[in-house]
Amino acid sequence: MKINKFFRKATTLTVATTLLLGGGIQAFAEKKADSDLKTDSAFTQITRQDMLNIFKQQGKEKYEVPSFDASTIKNIMSAKGHDSSGKLIDLDVWDSWPLQNADGTVANYKGYNIVFGLAGDPKRAEDTFIYLFYQKAGNTSLSGWKNAGRVFKDTDKLLGNDPILKNQAEEWSGSATLTSDGKVRLFYTSRQPYDPNNQLYGKQTLSTAQINLSQPDHDTLKVDGVEDLKPIFDGGDGKTYQNVEQSVGVDMDNHTLRDPHYIEDQGRKYIIFEANTGTETGYQGEDSLQNPAYYGGNKKFFTEELQNLLHSPKKKGAELANGALGIVELNNDYTLKKVMPPLIASNLVTDEIERANVFKMNGLWYLFTSTRGSKVTVDAIGDDDIYMLGYVSTSLTGTYKPLNGTGLVLHQDLDRDDITWTYAHFAIPQGKGNNVVVTSYMTNRGLFPDHKSTFAPSFLLNIKGSKTSVVKNRILEQGQIAIDPTNDKETPSMSMERSK
Repeated sequence: MKINKFFRKATTLTVATTLLLGGGIQAFAEKKADSDLKTDSAFTQITRQDMLNIFKQQGKEKYEVPSFDASTIKNIMSAKGHDSSGKLIDLDVWDSWPLQNADGTVANYKGYNIVFGLAGDPKRAEDTFIYLFYQKAGNTSLSGWKNAGRVFKDTDKLLGNDPILKNQAEEWSGSATLTSDGKVRLFYTSRQPYDPNNQLYGKQTLSTAQINLSQPDHDTLKVDGVEDLKPIFDGGDGKTYQNVEQSVGVDMDNHTLRDPHYIEDQGRKYIIFEANTGTETGYQGEDSLQNPAYYGGNKKFFTEELQNLLHSPKKKGAELANGALGIVELNNDYTLKKVMPPLIASNLVTDEIERANVFKMNGLWYLFTSTRGSKVTVDAIGDDDIYMLGYVSTSLTGTYKPLNGTGLVLHQDLDRDDITWTYAHFAIPQGKGNNVVVTSYMTNRGLFPDHKSTFAPSFLLNIKGSKTSVVKNRILEQGQIAIDPTNDKETPSMSMERSK
């Protein structure tokens, strides 16, 4: 068993350090006021008390993912590919992200909107590669999305003879930006195979490439190869962020270092990503059970929750839980400049907080992440619970405070076999106003012969200061990534009836 050698002082957020943004988290500050546990932590902790308070909040309409009419849901018509025998098949498409400007708004590439998405054969779980979909700007229909095919050829990983990328087995999620000189720059996760005989343990590496596109005709975009393909951050440094070697041989340990999200601030380049804390930022292990920082609340809560956890079947998972959202600064050539401390950590709560997403809106920085109840080690949270959590700060580098008092922004608890089940919610700022578009994917992979994983209907989320709410009756088209923010009230809505 790994023993935590890193001890931080007992901590919860105090009223003195709470940002009272527009009065939005006054209630949260008051709940913390009776705590006599102080903090010197440089980053935000998702605590066990946060998750218990989230459990009390979920079910309120303003936090619930809208219900969708299953009869209206369609597969992505252009999501075609080939199986291992060369037969043309319909692909599953799950995690996706738009080509964005440096500020996070949707980029217009020569009159097109572009979305990158993970796609693959529904019958082959290991078939996970990045495809490029494009749509005429202003067209919001699902049928408007065309498929340019896989971004990388199988041989691309060999071009630079890179010792990490040459062993790439799959391509996992990331982000993409339109550079100031009009180039498409992709950030993604290069994942090696799990092959212990060759000392390969599924290492995840934050990587990047320039994607070259051409326009053969007025209605077509084509991938013309990639260049400058290279790793950025190789599997964690062990100290700030756990590396894969530290997890080898540790039963139930879920190592993550993926989902790089690119953002610029005052001319500086950064990527924020999913990770796990390292030995110098609050590591995993049995000793972590005794750290009040990970519980929140006051001494009484710590004592009671510790006893509950010691007798919980989730105790072992809690010992290993050290999910984080990390940040590194990049040089102008997109190589690693500086490894920075995490922005968010979830020790004792979960090993997995995914799809980091950050943007500046109305003078404040908003940071979002998705997580699954099946990974959370708090007994009140169920396996079917799905969350998007959110945080706000006056600075990109933090410190971040939880939105809505606890961090809860979106919740869903559908059966995972329901075709209207959604995940990987991604908030896209629109440039003006207080509404953002939330995208996601719908239907788990390989469950149905006719229904594939597909773009879910998008919807609007309203953000004001430290408060958010789902906008009622504002269901958008499947895969829609943009609205006219100056006239969004006229955007047509769709049915919100639950499929059950």
